[in-house]
Amino acid sequence: MNNFAGIEDKFAAADTAAVYLQNIPFDGTSTWGKGANKGFEAFLDAAENMELYDIETDSEVYKRGVHILPSITEDRSAEAMFDAVYSSTKELLRTNKFLTFFGGEHSISIGILKAFYEKFPNITILHLDAHADLRASYMGTPYNHACAVHAASKNANLIQVGIRSMETCEKQHINLEKVFFAEQIYQTTHWMEKAINLMTEQVYITFDLDALDPSIMPATGTPEPGGLDWNTTIRFLKKVFTEKEVLGFDIVELAPIDGFKAPQFLASKLYYKMLSYKFELK
Repeated sequence: MNNFAGIEDKFAAADTAAVYLQNIPFDGTSTWGKGANKGFEAFLDAAENMELYDIETDSEVYKRGVHILPSITEDRSAEAMFDAVYSSTKELLRTNKFLTFFGGEHSISIGILKAFYEKFPNITILHLDAHADLRASYMGTPYNHACAVHAASKNANLIQVGIRSMETCEKQHINLEKVFFAEQIYQTTHWMEKAINLMTEQVYITFDLDALDPSIMPATGTPEPGGLDWNTTIRFLKKVFTEKEVLGFDIVELAPIDGFKAPQFLASKLYYKMLSYKFELK
């Protein structure tokens, strides 16, 4: 496997890199579009064709170091995957590196989130998604992609942004004071400030790419119309990184479309932009 964005080995060494990148290519519970298990390879390919100077922050954040960890390939069951990810993330949290993860479907986040909210009991989970993902169980398991933030909603300060699809069974678990539905975002002017004011000091971000509108991100398992645009998204993320201590993040649900490279380029740009905000904001 090549280094992230083709960076030199000296910027990818495990001992000196500030950032760890973990691939978890599980796609075992997705219920419509498949292919998220192929997302990381497409993401890396796109990253190698990305300019590494970020204009907005006047920086080259890759020089902080990005080390790609061995992939977690456990796929015997959703439960087994959860156990492997949870155990691995607990170990990684002892390294004091900035931890980033790439899916795979959104179920990969369940174990990550558990490890984070156990270590940081006052953490906020910022969930960007088209779907509420609050089912207690789905298709016989609580580790389904439709249950991605259910446990987090009971154990952490969950803020949800971009939601525009859910089932009635999820209404009992949703906190309407902490949800920013997609249609409301485009009808109000102060939603970003309100969302950030609801956050605690430490934040973990779980970013399902279907939070974005299908016009710019069609390569997901369940694209939903009416999603976030690029500039709104990065403006919000910049405010979060500026005003809060972001402890880590994951990006999930990239299901590449053969012959269409724009979505994976967006994913790589999003990843790099988030690192730039974490380390290079003046």
